[in-house]
Amino acid sequence: MRRVEVTPYNEQWASMYAAEAEKLRRIFGRQLVAIHHIGSTSVTGLDAKPIIDIMPVVQNISLVDEYNQSMRDIGYDPRGENGIPGRRYFQKGGDNRRHHVHVFQVGSPHIERYLAFRDYLRAHRNEAREYGDLKRKLAREFLCDIDSYIQGKESLVGEIEQRALKWYRDLLN
Repeated sequence: MRRVEVTPYNEQWASMYAAEAEKLRRIFGRQLVAIHHIGSTSVTGLDAKPIIDIMPVVQNISLVDEYNQSMRDIGYDPRGENGIPGRRYFQKGGDNRRHHVHVFQVGSPHIERYLAFRDYLRAHRNEAREYGDLKRKLAREFLCDIDSYIQGKESLVGEIEQRALKWYRDLLN
């Protein structure tokens, strides 16, 4: 059974991302356009489930399945789109996951969504704190129920995402 664990921000998360990103750069090679640390572990000071989310951006998503064995070789379980069309998703660590990889093709709208959310929380500390508080509360309430934990965050995540996308697009214009 997977336990829901939310921990205080860990300074090592950035170096854990960097080490894993280097492995992914070697695997995806020329296919790789960019690679980003996303999710709560990418926001300094934000409490999070201690899982490093990584978003490689590739030239052609249809070629990513060719890398499944290389990903298995470094401990990842290929999960296909896993609920998000146009994504290739990999997880590492089974029930004790520590890394998730979300691969998108350059131009995917999901890239902007993830980057806007991350950058918005980095720039808006009070909202990041509110989000962290909610995650801690839900983790205590749903210690062994990841689905209810995720469902409990949906409303606030949706609100933050809307503000984040507007803020992010305003910054880019």
